[in-house]
Order: sequence, then structure tokens, then C-alpha cells
Amino acid sequence: MSWGTELWDQFDNLEKHTQWGIDILEKYIKFVKERTEIELSYAKQLRNLSKKYQPKKNSKEEEEYKYTSCRAFLSTLNEMNDYAGQHEVISENMTAQITVDLARYVQELKQERKSNFHDGRKAQQHIETCWKQLESSKRRFERDCKEADRAQQYFEKMDADINVTKADVEKARQQAQIRHQMAEDSKADYSSILQKFNQEQHEYYHTHIPSIFQKIQEMEERRIVRIGESMKTYAEVDRQVIPIIGKCLDGIVKAAEAIDQKNDSQLVIEAYKSGFEPPGDIEFEDYTQPLKRTVSDNSLSNSRGDGKPELKFGGKSKGKLWPFIKKNKLMSLLTSPHQPPPPPPASASPSAVPNGPQSPKQQKEPLSHRFNEFMISKPKIHCFRSLKRGGATPEDFSNLPPEQRRKKLQQKVDELNKEMQKEADQRDAITKMKDVYLKNPQMGDPASLDHKLTEVSQNIDKLRLEAQKFEAWLAEVEGRLPVRGEQTRRQSGMYDGQGGPTGNSCAQDRESPDGSYTEERSQENEVKVLAADFDDEFDDEEPLPAIGTCKALYTFEGQNEGTISVLEGEILYVIEEDKGDGWTRIRRNEDEEGYVPTSYVEVYLDKNAKDS
Repeated sequence: MSWGTELWDQFDNLEKHTQWGIDILEKYIKFVKERTEIELSYAKQLRNLSKKYQPKKNSKEEEEYKYTSCRAFLSTLNEMNDYAGQHEVISENMTAQITVDLARYVQELKQERKSNFHDGRKAQQHIETCWKQLESSKRRFERDCKEADRAQQYFEKMDADINVTKADVEKARQQAQIRHQMAEDSKADYSSILQKFNQEQHEYYHTHIPSIFQKIQEMEERRIVRIGESMKTYAEVDRQVIPIIGKCLDGIVKAAEAIDQKNDSQLVIEAYKSGFEPPGDIEFEDYTQPLKRTVSDNSLSNSRGDGKPELKFGGKSKGKLWPFIKKNKLMSLLTSPHQPPPPPPASASPSAVPNGPQSPKQQKEPLSHRFNEFMISKPKIHCFRSLKRGGATPEDFSNLPPEQRRKKLQQKVDELNKEMQKEADQRDAITKMKDVYLKNPQMGDPASLDHKLTEVSQNIDKLRLEAQKFEAWLAEVEGRLPVRGEQTRRQSGMYDGQGGPTGNSCAQDRESPDGSYTEERSQENEVKVLAADFDDEFDDEEPLPAIGTCKALYTFEGQNEGTISVLEGEILYVIEEDKGDGWTRIRRNEDEEGYVPTSYVEVYLDKNAKDS
């Protein structure tokens, strides 16, 4: 089966068919190119989708991914990102192995086709030229034969006419001979050209055209094979990424199987556990009996009526604390003066005043009255619900429930330890560099690193102090400090029976000796504790740390309860700033501390100051 023998007369149709084949190939290239664009667009959309749902850094969403279900979703997003990468691989391979390769092949195919059909047209033109020569010689032979025939007839006519001279007859005879000779020459020329044309025609139809058409046939068959191979490559490119896509899907399935609902439930407990205990039973209030709300001047009792529990101190009472109120803060409120501080002396020195400035004059109030006044006063934080309203967060996270506070403190300690490790690594690097400079002075000046080394060491010291501070708070929360439990047990009785307006809003939050909060109520019906007994409960209280120093500008004679006398120019420790009432709490030594008017001293606060 050969186009040269079977389609020897279909030159034009073959030309159209081969052009159609090239068009088909170009159409397939365009199809593959659009497929690669779709794959790239799909991969881009998948990546954007995965990126859109990735957790934002340093946001609340990051904390959500501690749950196994969220981690599985994150794994799904990552696998989808890899899945998108495989579609990019498909696009790249199809472009390199099909689109670019076929585009180059199409150019070669067009050149080969052009060359083959150029040879075919050349052979056609040659045979057409031979045919024209044959036709021309044939017409000339035909014309010469007719001229010779007419010349012969004219000679015969002249020869038969007796009136024609012999010269005219001879002339006609010569003309007839010339015409006959021309006819013979035309015949010989025609015969020669005919023989040559037949030979050329035979070669054209049996040699040239079959050879050219065979080349065209082979070219077309190569095109067909090539497009088939490209289709196989098209499928193979897809098949190559199927195992990796399968691994991506297997990763999604594995992440889904790793979801642990029990673990997530436990994480919810750890995230939101407050450490509070459920509230106890509410006691029956009998309103049939007259209510008696009196305050005794020599007792700490604050009766709520008949049958109501009252305050009771001593080791038998259960350990409880008023919610979020520190012991030192409580003692400050109980012992600070209840009178505005005196103005500073008008003169530059207290010697200008005969008797000097006087301490605030007031009648000493019973401790029970101050205690009652404090308990009735409105605390800063009414209850745990108020924490959700925002506001400034204390450095020690004391506004949080115990369990959450412990977690925050532990997190802060870990962060500080990491920062210290970074600074320590930096210090080691600088030290090594300094050693290199010492051994090779041409590389640098060792003294130039001293400032940086000192700065890093100071940073490490600051971070260490911060870490110790937070570790102390963490130890306190975790109950590792025995003093904490002792203080809590001693203060528990004082708060146990109070249930004023603020106590109700807080659902009677309390803190147990181990650092956790409870809501128990005292079941004692009576309390008989004197003011002296109440003072003894805080005798072993840890001294407040000094937050700075102060210098007395004037002499002050502390004659009121809670105040302390100072001399002009004396240097003392500040243990509590002015809370807005005009008084500053200071300490002379471990046994002497009290309040002085803020206007009488010049305060120098130091955050890192240590207790004397």
C-alpha cells in the first residue's frame, strides 16, 4: 500500500490532507497548553485556599490548633498544599514533554512537507513543459504536412496547365520539394520529442511521483505516531503523580484517624479549668425574727441575724481567702490611716514651726470597725466574670483563676528561660570572638567587644531576676511555699462569715490553703475573737519587699495608729506607694514600718530593689 502507486493522481488532495494533519497536531498542542494553564490555575487556587485557612501567627487561632481535630485540619491544609504542588508538576511536565516538544516537531514537519511538495510541483512543471514541447512539435509537423500537400497540389496543377511556362512549373516543383522536406523534418522532430516525452512521463508517474508521495506518506505516518506518543505521555504524566497524590490523601486520612475526642475534651478542661469548687448550699434565712445588724466596738463580729454564721478565727476554721485579695493588701487596708494626711510645713525646714508638723489626729477606731468597713467597701474585682471585661492585666496574673494563672506563669517562665538561653549563647559567641581577637589582633580589637559583653551579661541578670520573680509566684500558686498555706489558713476564718453585697456578686469565691479556690461557708454560729487575737494572726506575715527608697523632707511624728515617726533627711525603704489617699507606706527596719504623708518624703522607686 503506497500513496505513490495508489494516489498518483491525487497530488492536490494529498496536499490538503497533510495540511489538515498539521492543523490537528497544532490543535492538540493548544489543548495540552490550555490543560497546563488549568492545572496551574487549579494549583494556585488550592494554595490560596490552604493559605487562607492557615492559622495566623501570634493570634488566637494558633492556640486552637492544640486540639487534635484542629491539628488534623492543619494537616489537611498542608497535604492540600502538597496536592497543589503535584498539579504544578503535571503542568510543568506536560509543558516540557508535550507542548514544547510538539511545537518544535510541528516546525520541522512544516519544513519537510514544504520540501516534499516543492519537489512534487517541480516534477509536475517539468512534465507539463515536456507536454507543451510535444504539442508544439506536433502542431508544427501537422502544419508542415498541410503546407507540403498544398505545394504538391499546386505543382501538379501547374504541370498540367499547358499555358504555364516551364519556369513556373519548375518553380512550383521546387517549392513542393521544399515543403515536403520541411514536413519530413517536422516529422522527425515530432517523433523525437514524442519519444522523449513518453520517457519523461514514464519516469514521472513511476519514479518521481511515487518517491515524493512515499516521503509524504512517511511524514504523515510519523506525525500520526508522534501524536499517539504524545497522548501516551499525557496520560503518563498524570499517572506519575498519582502515587504522591495518593500519599497526600493517605496523610489526610491518617490525620483524621489521629483525632482523639478524649484528648480534646481534656484540653478543654485544661484550657478553661478555673480551680473553683461548686458553691455550697444556701442557708435558709428566717425573716420572721427581727434582724439585728449591730457592730460591737470591742468585737470583730458582724452579725447577719439570728441563725446566721459569723466570723470565727483559729486553726479549726477551714482555710479560705477573699477572692483575688492579697494578704498584704488586706493588712494595708486594715492599718492605713483613715484621715487625710497633714499638709507639708510652710517653711523650708520644720524648725520654722515651733511644734513641727503634726500627725493626723483622730480617735483610734476599734480594729473590728475597720474590718467591717473594709468588708463592706467595694473591691476592685467583684467576681470572676468581671475579668472578661478586659482592662490591664496584673504582672503576676492574679486576676486569673488558680489553674489558668499557673499555666500563664509557667509559660512566662519558659519564655524567660528561652530568652536567657539565647543571651547565654550570644555571650558565648562574643567570648569566643574575643578569644580569637586576642590570639589574632589583626582580625579585630578585643576591647571593642567588652561593651557588648557587659550589655549581654546585664540582660542575662535582668532576665534571671524576672525568671526568679515569676518562679516564686509559680511556686506560690502550686503550693510549694508552706508560708502560703499557713497564711491562708489564718486568714480563712476572717473571710468565712462575710456575705455582704460584694460577696454575693462573686458567688462567695474563696481560696483554699493549697492555692485553689472554693466556695465553702463556715458552719460556725458564733465568733468570739478580740482585736488582739486578730492582730496575732498576722504576726508571722512575710514582710513586703521594698520597691524603692525615700528621703524625709520634713520631720514627722507619727502619733496615730499605723503611722511612723521620721526625721528630716532620713533615708528609708518604700514598701507601698501612695494609693491616692495621700499616705506612703515605709520601713525603717524589719520591725518598724508604717505610713507617712506622701508630701513629707521624696520617693525614688526602683523596680528591681531588694528587701533589706
